[in-house]
Amino acid sequence: MLLEIIATTADEAVTAVVHGADRVELISAFEEGGLTPQEDVTVSVLEALKRLEQANHTPITKVYPVHAMVRPHSKSFVYDKADLSEMTAQMIRMRTLGVHAFVLGTLQLDGTINTDALESLLEAAGDRPVTFHRAFDEVPDQEEALTTLLKYPQIKWILTSGGKPSVLEATDQINRLVKQSIGHTVTILPGSGLSVPSLPAFIKTTGAQAVHLGTGVRTGGTDSPIDGMLVRHARQLLNEFL
Repeated sequence: MLLEIIATTADEAVTAVVHGADRVELISAFEEGGLTPQEDVTVSVLEALKRLEQANHTPITKVYPVHAMVRPHSKSFVYDKADLSEMTAQMIRMRTLGVHAFVLGTLQLDGTINTDALESLLEAAGDRPVTFHRAFDEVPDQEEALTTLLKYPQIKWILTSGGKPSVLEATDQINRLVKQSIGHTVTILPGSGLSVPSLPAFIKTTGAQAVHLGTGVRTGGTDSPIDGMLVRHARQLLNEFL
């Protein structure tokens, strides 16, 4: 059961993985829904997690993946040529730094997926896998959008709240998306509004195989640091579904 935690700093990333996160989604501007992280922060996160990996004295090296947000602004998910050029340059640079995967999404003015822009960014991602982020929650038809995204094997996860402000309000929709994704290489990654205590019932109802937590592991909202004990509790609860 995959546990992804939002991190904004090296300290947060370390706290997340030490207490049981499988990976971190690295962002800036949490209060804006997440933007591309600054290069110096990205470097510090990668270096901190590499030190943890090297300190893990076991025959199999533990890798803590860093999935970096690629979002130049919070105005919309409709990007012009300048935006796409900036995003492409950022991705190429982050690949050289060692980022493991990217989190992105592109829409057209009518809310449908902009496949031309998406394909351009997937090319910029190189061999890195991709999460299509919560731009998915603004599409007019999520089942149709999922069918579109299933055409791209590089897209491994879809981060979604089921089209609602809180994913807890969209359990039936998440269940439908999970069922639609069965047999494909895409994993539905529910997020937004999840708390640690809500996890068992949510997993049982939706059949989700992964969860994404942000404020759910922070005791005071987006401005608060990650609470390691909440991450650990989430890990323990998810392990019961293995």
